[in-house]
Amino acid sequence: MNVLVVGAGEMGRWFGETVKADVAFADADPAVATAAAEAVGGRAVELSTDERFEAVCLAVPISAAESAITDHADRAASAMLDVTGAMARPVAAMADHAPDRERVSLHPLFGAANAPGNVAVVADAPGPATDAILDDLRAAGNDLVETTAAEHDEAMSTVQSSAHAAILSFALAADEVPEGLTTPVFEALADVVGQVAGNDPDVYAEIQSTFEGADDVADAARRLADADAEAFADLYREASANATPEGDE
Repeated sequence: MNVLVVGAGEMGRWFGETVKADVAFADADPAVATAAAEAVGGRAVELSTDERFEAVCLAVPISAAESAITDHADRAASAMLDVTGAMARPVAAMADHAPDRERVSLHPLFGAANAPGNVAVVADAPGPATDAILDDLRAAGNDLVETTAAEHDEAMSTVQSSAHAAILSFALAADEVPEGLTTPVFEALADVVGQVAGNDPDVYAEIQSTFEGADDVADAARRLADADAEAFADLYREASANATPEGDE
């Protein structure tokens, strides 16, 4: 199988080195495509290439997904996929622009450095080519989680938008702490801040603009800040109940 990966950043490279295929990379920055091709063992092509490929995978920012699908749908002979991070709008765009081809939306729920892991999958129109790609993802140790576009995007409001907002808010609010005056909870949060804050801020900005969740975190923080002792205790119990997995009560 030959595959075109449009977008040669972190997740484009992850996809290109995970699938067992002849991979070509295209990127708005040709040097980035060339670097990815050299790292993965594929080749670089122009973003405006006239070539057709058995499968095309879009690994572009969320905000560019629909326009990239429009631009590159005709280059997919059999299948079109995306790893953009949102699902509802890319799935709809692929159905509009590649109605007679296999279509699958993927969201690796990890950074490439932490692979393998869970990969959300919306198989809108699966077939032999996308099945082979999914088999490659499984063979690399990933767990594929079948979902719907609506379920995925709703979950990301909590899993990504709210979580990132809470973590970054803690980092912004925290003062410097003298050595030896930390607690295990503080240290755990500081570790998580390091995981989130050491990446590309544009990626996190896209997540916040795509999925609602930050306002809910701000509202919850204000409720805690305004609560008297009794109200705080009620909120604490509510948070404790929300943190208890089903079946562990």
